[in-house]
Amino acid sequence: MSGFHQNAVLGCTASDLEHVREIVTRAGTSFARGMKILPPDRRYGMYAVYAFCREVDDIADGDVQVPDRAVALAEWHKRIARLYEGETRDALDRVLHATIQRYGLRQVDFDAVIDGMAMDAGAPIVAPDEATLDLYCDRVASAVGRLSVRVFGDKSEAADRVAYHLGRALQTTNILRDLQEDAERGRLYLPQELLERFRVPQDPEEALYAQGLNPLAHVLAARAQDHFREARKAMAQCDHVAMRPARMMAASYLCILKVLLRRGWRHPERAVRVNKGVRLVHTLWAYVR
Repeated sequence: MSGFHQNAVLGCTASDLEHVREIVTRAGTSFARGMKILPPDRRYGMYAVYAFCREVDDIADGDVQVPDRAVALAEWHKRIARLYEGETRDALDRVLHATIQRYGLRQVDFDAVIDGMAMDAGAPIVAPDEATLDLYCDRVASAVGRLSVRVFGDKSEAADRVAYHLGRALQTTNILRDLQEDAERGRLYLPQELLERFRVPQDPEEALYAQGLNPLAHVLAARAQDHFREARKAMAQCDHVAMRPARMMAASYLCILKVLLRRGWRHPERAVRVNKGVRLVHTLWAYVR
């Protein structure tokens, strides 16, 4: 936190900011490093959004022990509503509230994220129909994008289109990458209509070794590529500096998708290894262009 006064960030105390930063750090992802390109207020705003997502995701996945996951997520709806009424009870509340006030974040987007996590908290999702899968992607990915683009610095309709398309692109890439891991959890996020078209069983484990999985996955990969293209078009109509994190995220995930396409899905249990040097070059190029 050197180089600026911590207690000046978002008008929050140093201890509140540190609490939120620790949630992000404990998650062990590259998110914290990626957000260092943002100025402090926006960076900690994104930390707060990420911390919120992390906490509700941990409830949905059972990583945090609660008596009833549905009840715990419903409590988060109430907690978000209290923030919009100006009531805060702990450090995360205070930094989230400051972020909401500073960047005009919408309550409906927080609620959508919680509803997406609730979809995962119930019975495992297996072969949803296309409409349900799209709703799921909107809630767990595009809604996060709608919060994020505002913190990045763009509230335009074009920025919302970036969130719409990039969220779906990223989530579809995740689905295609994590087939094995999801099957181990009893989940199968491939759409029912495509499973039937390519004669892939709806059982998560059996689907992994079906002959039709590879062509099915290529259809979804093509959809992801379309969403990446549409996101890029929308970014061109947005504030260039504000879209830097979105461009970098898109570049990083495009590297993953390209590796998946080269590997194919005949052996989905094989790990996806992305060359870190290549990924870094693409990400840095997205930053400067």
